[in-house]
Amino acid sequence: MEKFITKAHLDDALDTLSTLISYPSVLDEEATTTPFGQDIQDCLEVTLDFFKKEGFETFIDPDGYYGYAEIGEGDLFAVLCHLDVVPAGDPSKWSVDPFKAEIKNDAIYGRGTQDNKGPAIASYYGLKAVLDKGYQLKHKIRYIFGTDEENLWRCMNKYCEEQPVAKMGFAPDSKFPLNFAEKGLLQFNLKGTGQTDFVLEGGKALNVVPELATYQGTKVADVVSELETLGYKFESNTSTVKVFGKATHSKDAPIGINAITRLAEALHSLYPDNKALELLGGVIKGDANGVSAIGEVKDEPSGLMTMNIAKVTMNADETTISVDIRYPVTLEKEDLVAKLETLATKYDLVYEEYDYLAPLYVPVDSELVSTLLAAYRDVSGDTESAPIASGGATYARTMPNCVAFGAMFEDTVELFHQIDECWTFNDMERAMDVYAEAFYRLCVTK
Repeated sequence: MEKFITKAHLDDALDTLSTLISYPSVLDEEATTTPFGQDIQDCLEVTLDFFKKEGFETFIDPDGYYGYAEIGEGDLFAVLCHLDVVPAGDPSKWSVDPFKAEIKNDAIYGRGTQDNKGPAIASYYGLKAVLDKGYQLKHKIRYIFGTDEENLWRCMNKYCEEQPVAKMGFAPDSKFPLNFAEKGLLQFNLKGTGQTDFVLEGGKALNVVPELATYQGTKVADVVSELETLGYKFESNTSTVKVFGKATHSKDAPIGINAITRLAEALHSLYPDNKALELLGGVIKGDANGVSAIGEVKDEPSGLMTMNIAKVTMNADETTISVDIRYPVTLEKEDLVAKLETLATKYDLVYEEYDYLAPLYVPVDSELVSTLLAAYRDVSGDTESAPIASGGATYARTMPNCVAFGAMFEDTVELFHQIDECWTFNDMERAMDVYAEAFYRLCVTK
């Protein structure tokens, strides 16, 4: 097997990535002259300038939502990347400036090194290494750069309305060997009337299992007694009870601990006339697969549905329960919604959809999956890891014959969205090797 990546490719990739990290491309909700903020716009423009200097034809959406860089002729092969990043949080908790790339411990540090600037650049230098050997492309390769992946995907929604769909492609925004299936994403609210007996608040985001839920009311002593019997972790004073859980991503809801449903378990017998509490604390409880609510929902390719009771507000003005579901790839959305609407009605609630992403499913025996898997196995030597069905969401699901392909390995310390996000030189170079072999097998004339 031919070796494509050289030390020069790795050094150049690190230099390019360092430049991109220096742009704090975080969503600016207050932006008026750009769709997602000037920092994101600047990052998009400098990325396209780089690709133009590398010999690509480039295009930027006149409204600034997305851009692309392409090279070659033939059927379109897409590489789907995003340049926006999540906020760095408290910079004082980082050992480096999160938006000034720093090299230490044989790694490159900074926000975006793993998610997703680093993998985007690693995949490109994999392609470059193949082209540097003199091979000719048989596909037009288009690098598509989104700018709103960490939020509402408005960039890719616009791209898909305006641009052609690729024949095949991948998103370097997950794990090796590859994700051949990504469950459907359905986020919704269950709405009801307010009540004056208590105030219940919990959760911060739809894609996170809530780690804190708070009760305020007149039955603190009774709530404390129930929680002690249940053995759940909590704190209390004369008017408030705080229940603690364990946060994790909604796609992994079964391994988290949901503070909202734990608190609801303690409350539902104390307020027996409250239908919403009956649903949360008497029916769902710790069930993060939705079996107790609507029955078992699963399929062979992608397994069980997951359900996260992500946020709740119950007070004098409203009852709102916000839910994140990741459902099996072969299930029809309409069938799931019908079950949820029936459930809502039973508990005097109204179903209101908030967000939806269609599932991704590319069969494992397809040319794309089998070729990418073989490239990964031959380069890495890992013949045991199987294609993955995930509850996560990548841009791969925006096109019908795309998958998520790398760039994290099984033994990579994943630091997506974390303090001191970094990517080791070893992992970056290994990823570049895999991408080079994948491009060689799929995209060049031999």
